[in-house]
Amino acid sequence: MTKSPLNQKLKGRKLILGSGSPRRKMFLEEMGLDFEVRPKSVEEIYPDNLKGKEISSYLAKLKADPFKEELQENEIVLTSDTVVWYKDTSLAKASSKQEAFEMLRTLSGDWHEVITSVCFTTIQRQKTVSATTLVKFKDFTDEEINFYIEQCKPFDKAGAYGIQEWIGMIGISEIKGSYTNVVGLPTQLVYQTLTELALNH
Repeated sequence: MTKSPLNQKLKGRKLILGSGSPRRKMFLEEMGLDFEVRPKSVEEIYPDNLKGKEISSYLAKLKADPFKEELQENEIVLTSDTVVWYKDTSLAKASSKQEAFEMLRTLSGDWHEVITSVCFTTIQRQKTVSATTLVKFKDFTDEEINFYIEQCKPFDKAGAYGIQEWIGMIGISEIKGSYTNVVGLPTQLVYQTLTELALNH
């Protein structure tokens, strides 16, 4: 991939992806950005009273906390979190086949929101941005749900599905908003925010 014009604007700055997500890494690569992957694990617990974007924003900031002691003057840490929000409930990662089945059965035939918050942390400041995409699934048969879970084992994904996988190809009837946001990173918003950070440095 040819390097992005944004690299020149960020010259002298070091972008760090604070995530082990292969999808987020792929997006930054495809955007033509220079960056280092430096994942750190945190316990993803948030207050019960938070809703929707508040959850993803809280967790994106929480994931930045372990970096604060070691951040260098020129570094920008990018951390993010994705939430699937349906009828006032957050559908987190499924811990079993049964839980994944129940989530997909719940989402079947209806709209839901996918919200990703991205937190940019430097020594001087912290900025969090969020994107929301509306996704509508067709009505799934039990056979389709079971096939997808067996084939793709989507236990590392909010809402127990990946839009880029089989279920996205056969199951999404409508989408309103950023596609990359549903995969896990609102790339246009990330590019825009990094450009603003570069100009305001």
